[in-house]
Amino acid sequence: MLRPGNVHSANRWKELLEPIVRRYEDKKVRKYFRGDAAFAKPEIYEYLEEKGFFYAIRLPANDLLYDEIRHLLTRPVGRPSRKPVVWFHDFKYQAASWQKRRRVVAKVEWHQGDLFPRVGFIVTNMSAKARGIVNFYNGRGTAEQWIKEGKYALNWTATLMQTFYLESGEVMSVCTGL
Repeated sequence: MLRPGNVHSANRWKELLEPIVRRYEDKKVRKYFRGDAAFAKPEIYEYLEEKGFFYAIRLPANDLLYDEIRHLLTRPVGRPSRKPVVWFHDFKYQAASWQKRRRVVAKVEWHQGDLFPRVGFIVTNMSAKARGIVNFYNGRGTAEQWIKEGKYALNWTATLMQTFYLESGEVMSVCTGL
């Protein structure tokens, strides 16, 4: 779904997700969703849980989340490693707007030369190890890189939105490069 540049990424999220969820309802496969922090909304978690989807969604950081990982925010002792020092931690958390506690996975990376660690939080209903959740979530960045490569390869300078009305009554919009 192509939205204007001044619209929030999760605007009309249900309109975006419902056709995809319907398409997979009767399939006997595990269903997964990963999304950036724009999709960090309790109504999206509840919808995905109700529909039987596993999800990993980036959470915007806040003081309460940082309190949970305070023990990982002390710079490692000794000479800095050339490779980043990476720690994972998971815990249960409930934001004020949530109806229940959910699992949050934190990743803390200490890079040589950085004064502060790089920290990320992911809310999930998956039971995999914390590292596995982060690896799954990071796959969305790979997809975004493919889109970027396509834009550069085709030298897209503008986009054209075409709308098709399917026999089923569904509306499908396709964005093509010019």
